[in-house]
Amino acid sequence: MPLHLGVAGALVATLAVPGLARAGAEASLPAADETPAWEWGPSVLFYVLRDEPSYVQPTLTVDRGALHLEGRYNYEAKDTGSVWVGWNFSFGEEMKLGLTPMVGGVCGRMNGISPGLTLTLEWGPVAFWSQGEYVFDLADFSRSYFYAWSELSVTGPDWLRVGLALQHTRVFETSTQLQGGPLVGFAFWKLSTTVYFFAPGQQDQFVVLALSGTF
Repeated sequence: MPLHLGVAGALVATLAVPGLARAGAEASLPAADETPAWEWGPSVLFYVLRDEPSYVQPTLTVDRGALHLEGRYNYEAKDTGSVWVGWNFSFGEEMKLGLTPMVGGVCGRMNGISPGLTLTLEWGPVAFWSQGEYVFDLADFSRSYFYAWSELSVTGPDWLRVGLALQHTRVFETSTQLQGGPLVGFAFWKLSTTVYFFAPGQQDQFVVLALSGTF
C-alpha cells in the first residue's frame, strides 16, 4: 500500500512496552523468567478495489523487549517485499506515547531503502496510531515517495472500536493523493478484525478488510 504527514510526523505497527525495573534488594541479577518474551503480530489486509484486481497485503511483526522486527509484502508496491528493524520507546502512564523508529530494505518491483516511524498515543478509550515511511527508489529516484497510514479511534466496550482512517499510497491508482474514511473494528480472544471504507461516495471508493492477532 496503512497520511497515514512528514516522515517524522508519520504518525500501519506493533509496540512493546519495556517493563519497569523494581527498586530495592530484589533488583540484583534478573531472574531467568524475567527475560523479555517474543511477541508475534501477524496481520492480513484484503483490498477490495473497484477498477483494479483485489489483492492481499500480509505483515508480520516480531518484538522482544525494545527490539522490533517487521516483514511486509505488497505494502510499498505490488509484488514487493520489505524487511525492517527498529527500536520501541514508550513514555507516560495515564497518557501513553509509543515511538518505533525503523529502517527497512525494499525489494521486488521497487528496490530501495526506507526510514520509517510508527507512533501510538493512547488516552483512556481514545487511541491514535500512525505509521509512515519515505521510500528511496534506488533504480529511479523520481519514483521515491512518502507512504503513510493513520487511525484515530475510540474503544468501548472492549470488543468494539470505531473511528477514522487516512492513507497515502501509490500501490494502486486513485483520483486523490489522500484517501480517508470510517473504520469499525471487533476484538475477540487475541484476534481483531477491522473494516475500512475509504473515499465513500467517490468513484474510486474501496474497502479494506483486516485481520490481525497478537501472540
